[in-house]
Amino acid sequence: MAEQAAEQDEQHESALTVALAFAANLGIAIAKIVAAVVTGSASLAAEAAHSVADTFNEVLLMVGMRRSVRPADRRHPFGYGKERYIWTLLVAVAIFGMGALFAFYQGVQTIFGHHGEEASPTVGYIVLAVSFVLEGISWQQALRQIRAAAREEELPFITYIRRTDEPTSISVLLEDSAALLGLLLAFAGLGLHQLTGSPVWDGVGSICIGVLLTVVAVVLGRINLNLLIGTQADPRIVRDVRTRLGAAPEVEWLVDIVTMTVGADRVLVCARLDFRDGLTSGDVEHACVRLADELREAHEEIDEVFLEPVPRDDPGLRERVVARYGMQLKQDPPPEIGRS
Repeated sequence: MAEQAAEQDEQHESALTVALAFAANLGIAIAKIVAAVVTGSASLAAEAAHSVADTFNEVLLMVGMRRSVRPADRRHPFGYGKERYIWTLLVAVAIFGMGALFAFYQGVQTIFGHHGEEASPTVGYIVLAVSFVLEGISWQQALRQIRAAAREEELPFITYIRRTDEPTSISVLLEDSAALLGLLLAFAGLGLHQLTGSPVWDGVGSICIGVLLTVVAVVLGRINLNLLIGTQADPRIVRDVRTRLGAAPEVEWLVDIVTMTVGADRVLVCARLDFRDGLTSGDVEHACVRLADELREAHEEIDEVFLEPVPRDDPGLRERVVARYGMQLKQDPPPEIGRS
């Protein structure tokens, strides 16, 4: 019950973060579109496209959150947890396709003379200032959630971002960080255009916004691509699982262990164990059940456990283990894949 309550609280917090970002981005997008039309600013037009993309992205994140919590079924025995990563990857594609490319287009057009006269820059400044405040509120919520999660996991902030299997709040934080920097770039482009009378600065600001969005899209895409491919569980969980299995009285040697993230806070554990000689088949069966239960009790993230009895001196098995880890084994497996 406590595990389910904690998971529900985390999902509620993520939903709140996404909902707040959606409301902020929708209002900001409308305001920026109006300001871009009034002022004729390329930087503001790029920022308007950026906010429209972000608003669309929050919808994708909400869809991903709802679909990823569906229970496992016959066709998907490990559940739908990884579907969240697909939708978040689409967010990265949308940031580049809807935001960055439009910003590049606006910037190039403005620099090469295809632009209108800038009018009423004050309207642009007001919209940028209000947008900065609203984006800041959304950014603070995402930052607060990630810091709280990092403290709960007892990890440094950056390390948590690199290891997390829950990319929703990371996506919002990256989007809002890019939005805040983009607003500063738009303000600079608008201001320099007004001060110098040259629209080139406005175009440069738009291109800089495009570069910023491209960087965010690439970072977010890499995070979700790794999660979709299948990453190892938290190294601390792997170490503890290895220690517990290796210390079991029935186990002679931990031959191999493989873990994979199959969703937010869901880990699959597969291990090959050389059980002690003299154990009956019933002893091995009971040991496997007990060890699986102990691992799940020790780590709430562990969802499924598969334990396979094997002889550690099997040459084919040793070859596969060596091929995976890129190591040369002489007599016994090294600590990384053997019993510590």
